[in-house]
Amino acid sequence: MKISNLDIENDLFSGRRNDDVAVLRFKNKPLHHVTDLDAKKVLFDYLDLVSVSDRIKVLLIVGAPVKMGCKEYIEFYRGMIRERYDRFDRIWLERMYNAVNQLVLRLAGFNKMVIHADSGNVILLFLSMSLACDYRLVADNTVFQNPNVDLGLAPKGGQTYFLSRMLGSAKTSRILLSGKDLSAAEAMKLGIVDEVVPLEDLDKAAIETARHYAKQPAGYVAGVKKLLNYDLNHLECHLHYEDEELRKVIQLTV
Repeated sequence: MKISNLDIENDLFSGRRNDDVAVLRFKNKPLHHVTDLDAKKVLFDYLDLVSVSDRIKVLLIVGAPVKMGCKEYIEFYRGMIRERYDRFDRIWLERMYNAVNQLVLRLAGFNKMVIHADSGNVILLFLSMSLACDYRLVADNTVFQNPNVDLGLAPKGGQTYFLSRMLGSAKTSRILLSGKDLSAAEAMKLGIVDEVVPLEDLDKAAIETARHYAKQPAGYVAGVKKLLNYDLNHLECHLHYEDEELRKVIQLTV
């Protein structure tokens, strides 16, 4: 049964209506729920509800206050692929890839303005979700981390797709292949994020930005987004190609 209330609370996220803005806040360490089919269904049902609601003009997504850091994510991921012939692990990986693909595609093709706000340590997987949104705010304590170099796996979630279109292929390769952390200020300079604010001001700034875009005519916003997302099928193909390449590497390394 689909949800029908814009105010919702579960283990993965909370959803609240703030006038004409829907605020979706992920809870601590959302990756622990990435393969939970019930949690994924509730999340996507909520996004569907927001997309069809005449009362909502903007979706604001707020990153989890506590996320997996670089080292924890590496241990988490390696634990899932450690046993090559373990059927559960293969199912887990396929569910994770599928969930990431669906979420990135849903956000990139959303019919309303999507704003993302985040803070603290952000691994590339969560940056992918952010890049699929229309506007990005981060707190000044934000650090984008790349655990994929240590894992020996290319980033998942359309990272190369989005960054190469923002920065060009050469700069994207330098950033991803360096394996270095990226500060909020560096990300702002590159144009990966649109605004950097003090941590204590993040919620207020995010709501103010959402309300600013909520004043735009809904038809105008939807029209611009449709034109920008005309070739969204290229992103879908890119995500599936990522899956194929990741499977090959995992089969060789486990």
